[in-house]
Amino acid sequence: MRAAAAIALSLVVATPVLAASGDWRRDATREDINRIERLNSAWEGALSEARRSGHARELRALGVLVEPRAALPRPQPTPGNYQCRTIKLGSQDGRGLPYVAYGWFRCRVQLTPGGDLLLEKTSGSQRQAGNLYPDSDRRLVFLGAVAWGDREGRATYRRDPQRDQAGVFERIGPNRYRLVMPWPQQESKLDILELKR
Repeated sequence: MRAAAAIALSLVVATPVLAASGDWRRDATREDINRIERLNSAWEGALSEARRSGHARELRALGVLVEPRAALPRPQPTPGNYQCRTIKLGSQDGRGLPYVAYGWFRCRVQLTPGGDLLLEKTSGSQRQAGNLYPDSDRRLVFLGAVAWGDREGRATYRRDPQRDQAGVFERIGPNRYRLVMPWPQQESKLDILELKR
C-alpha cells in the first residue's frame, strides 16, 4: 500500500499541471502577467543598481547575457542537457546584494509527447521547473516554480505563490539561452538563468 502511494505521489510530482502549448496568459496569475509586462522596468532598475554599486566591470564581462534587447529569432531550445547558472541583479529592498553570480549547475529541456517544452534546473539548492509557452518569434514565456534544498521534489506552478516564477526565455547565441525573471518573489529585481551547451 505504501509503495503504491509513493509511486502515485512521484507521478504527481513529475507531471506538469499546465499544458504549455496554449496561451500563457490563461494559465498565469494576474501578478505574473504584471511581472512580465513590467520586464523593461526590471531590466532598467536592476542594471542601474548593479552599475551604481560598482559592478560595471562584471556586467561588461557578461556581455550579451545582460543586454535587454539581445533576443534572437527561433527561441525554442533543443531538448537535452545544458549547463546553467543564475545571475541576480538589483535588490528588492535596497539592502540586499545588487549583484550575485552563481557557479554552473545542470539544467534540462524536455519535449513531452503532447509537444510541450519543459525546463528544469536539476542541481543546486534553488531548482526551477516549468513550462515554456510560445509567445513571439523572439521569446517564449516560462511559468514555473522553484524548489529549495536537496530534499524537495519538483515544485509546481500555482501551488504556492511564494515559489511561483514567471519569465521570458530567449535565445542569445548558438546553443546559448537565457531565462529572464523580472521582479522575482525573493531577493532581487531580476534573475537571469543562463543556459548553454
